[in-house]
Amino acid sequence: MSAYQSLKEEAYEANMQIPAQHLALYTWGNVSAFDKDKGVFAIKPSGVPYEKLAPDSMVVLDLEGNRVEGNLNPSSDTPTHIVLYKKFAVEGGAKIGGIIHTHSTAAVSWAQALKAVPLFGTTHADHIQTAVPCTPYLSKEMVERDYEKETGNAIVEHFAGLKLNPSEVTMVLVGGHGPFAWGSDAQKAVYNAAVLEEVCKMALNTLAINPGAQPLPDYIIKKHYERKHGPNAYYGQK
Repeated sequence: MSAYQSLKEEAYEANMQIPAQHLALYTWGNVSAFDKDKGVFAIKPSGVPYEKLAPDSMVVLDLEGNRVEGNLNPSSDTPTHIVLYKKFAVEGGAKIGGIIHTHSTAAVSWAQALKAVPLFGTTHADHIQTAVPCTPYLSKEMVERDYEKETGNAIVEHFAGLKLNPSEVTMVLVGGHGPFAWGSDAQKAVYNAAVLEEVCKMALNTLAINPGAQPLPDYIIKKHYERKHGPNAYYGQK
């Protein structure tokens, strides 16, 4: 059995949640699962329909992009995953064990509008305490230099500019492109992507009902986030 079998199975199961959660049509999404101790991640192969995937379809790579195991070409978004694992998890110390990218409709709509998603309600506040950030368009030079790698760099630079902590803000929109999300493992990354899509839908509906809607007050944001994630969190079971 492969030394990376459990990692490949984790990546496979997470990728199968993309169609199950209606986060992408056709092959418009990918998830990777990261083993920080081994310095490798498993990711969906490029362009392969979800119904044709199996655990052994997953491609295992190191953080230099070298193929460690697998016969198929990895996702074209692999360089973006590498940048985020390197900068956020390895260098930044964030507990990131999985990354997802999709083209879910509502999230892409906000990305195409180049708009951060305002924090209007407690569903949003339960997960992050800020608007969902949206990067600017990549420059012509970035696209021509190394598009997928520069997509990762754009996310990292945007977080640095806004002083956001990727351990707390687990989702982002890339301007004109779409959403990326991450989590402590691959399944949590998928969960955060599904949350992001719902939050984007809710925000669109909020503005349709009241174009002048105001963000949720800070004291409610703090309460909802901390009851789930704070030092005295009491949501759920111990």
